[in-house]
Amino acid sequence: MKYIVVSGGVISGIGKGVIASSTGLLLKTLGLKVTAIKIDPYMNIDAGTMRPTEHGEVYVLNDGGEVDLDLGNYERYLDITLSRDNNITTGKIYREVIEKERKGEYLGKTVQIVPHVTNAIQDWIERVSKIPVDDSGEEPDVCIVELGGTVGDIESAPFVEAMRQFQFRVGHKNFALIHVSLVPDMHGEQKTKPTQTTIHSLRGLGLLADLIACRLLASDPLLPATKEKISMFCHVAAEQVFGVHNVSSVYHVPLLLQSQGILDYLRKRLDLDNISITPNMSQHGTSLEKRWRDLTTGQERLFDTVQIVLVGKYTDLKDSYMSVIKALEHSAFRVHRKLTLTWVESSDLEPETQESNPAKYHDAWRAVVGAGGILVPGGFGERGTEGMLMAIKYAREQHIPFLGICLGFQLAVVEWSRNVLNIPEATSAEFNKETKFPAIIFMPEISTTHMGGTMRLGLRPTVFEPGTETWSKMRKLYGGSGKIWERHRHRYEVNPEWVDKLASSGLVFSGKDEKGERMQICELPDHPYFVGLQAHPEFCSRPLNPSPPFLGFVAASSGRHVLVEQLAFQQANFKPPHPEESMVAEAALRHGAPAVNGANGVA
Repeated sequence: MKYIVVSGGVISGIGKGVIASSTGLLLKTLGLKVTAIKIDPYMNIDAGTMRPTEHGEVYVLNDGGEVDLDLGNYERYLDITLSRDNNITTGKIYREVIEKERKGEYLGKTVQIVPHVTNAIQDWIERVSKIPVDDSGEEPDVCIVELGGTVGDIESAPFVEAMRQFQFRVGHKNFALIHVSLVPDMHGEQKTKPTQTTIHSLRGLGLLADLIACRLLASDPLLPATKEKISMFCHVAAEQVFGVHNVSSVYHVPLLLQSQGILDYLRKRLDLDNISITPNMSQHGTSLEKRWRDLTTGQERLFDTVQIVLVGKYTDLKDSYMSVIKALEHSAFRVHRKLTLTWVESSDLEPETQESNPAKYHDAWRAVVGAGGILVPGGFGERGTEGMLMAIKYAREQHIPFLGICLGFQLAVVEWSRNVLNIPEATSAEFNKETKFPAIIFMPEISTTHMGGTMRLGLRPTVFEPGTETWSKMRKLYGGSGKIWERHRHRYEVNPEWVDKLASSGLVFSGKDEKGERMQICELPDHPYFVGLQAHPEFCSRPLNPSPPFLGFVAASSGRHVLVEQLAFQQANFKPPHPEESMVAEAALRHGAPAVNGANGVA
């Protein structure tokens, strides 16, 4: 097993995740099998209880793991399926060490950061790095380990020490370190002092950078003189320094790194040429490189745009909707359109804003009225939901393509109940627990006292209703399949007692759970594209394999309604990136979650 650790210095949010994912992608083009692990130094057990504006999107995995958004990068770039164990947090490590101490496994010794915590970190990495993550079902050849946070932070100190020890555990030929550092531009001069300082700090902690990725927050590339200076003062050869400047999209980053020789260096440093690669894997790698190049060059040649308006409640931090953005981008690539995404804070659409800030109110509505398509994503809590309901009503009545995800799906049901069934008091029990008109109710098996990991989480099946094959846009976009799989994350569901009156009035629930008790897809047959899903299909979208609901939505939003039918035909071979049923069940049981039943991907 070869390990490549990606660390960061100077500032957080510098782009370690994209660089780690891009490096993994390039290794896959050689025919290697690649996995990834993200280390987050925070004390939380997982990301599930953090609000999106705190740490960005909570990314959900097949096994129900609520993890850091960087695991989404890994899955999208590497086309792999990870588990919750691929996200290490301080909380997870300390919990494991304390449980061992309580069981007496340390034989009465004093439990300390070194060696007990650092050994637990190393053991975790070695164990998880060997778990198959792709269709081959084989142990990976390379593991990318991203060390979150910034070198020098007190929170990350045990992990840095663990990596210092780990390099000797696995051997020099099996361990390489990429350090990402900021190179600021001050009045036209690229400053190297921050990089020198962070590299010196890293060396003081016992780690030597094999490659230094110089992040430039501008479109100008790293100058040769800057590279030479960093090489001299950071004790590395010039070929070990490469620049990562701003490019038109993150999908260009792998090619940017490749053009600077990162693969050539890693092949020598880690002796990658001695890894046995089957002809099939080699061919797959060659095909992957060609398809990725076609994707990026094709993106540059797009001129026609598709105007999407995202009406959300966490728009202050765009990372809150990272997977939604990526799913829209993937679909725009497929329909040959350049994505123009407008952010609308849902509360800005509400009458209160018209009184307090008329300009903001009118700007928000101007965006909604000019939208090619309106998307309402997931979220929690009542704030901003009235604005979302207004946007949904506008999309429905004006025949604007609409896609509702999770909360967006539930609010589509509430909006229909209020304005079509004429029940103005209809709402969700999430917003009013005492309501007498609950279109949306709390799920009966969900804990009311514990928040972390207690929702309906992970990969779940949806079964299309009989007869939907003739009209359902969703079923057609999934290739006509009777059963599909998507990832879920919710505590509330459509009130079963309301389903009949909703359906009889025209809001059709085309997809339900296997027992037919939970409503999971709603559609309006006579609308150009009005779709709501309880699931989060954005988590399974890939650059080269877009999510079907997003693909249909973007096609309809671009005014190419005929293309929706054509795409449905093309999607007959669609295969979501899901593991075999046995793997899902095993992962679920291992973590105490309910196992799912059914075939893998699309049945």
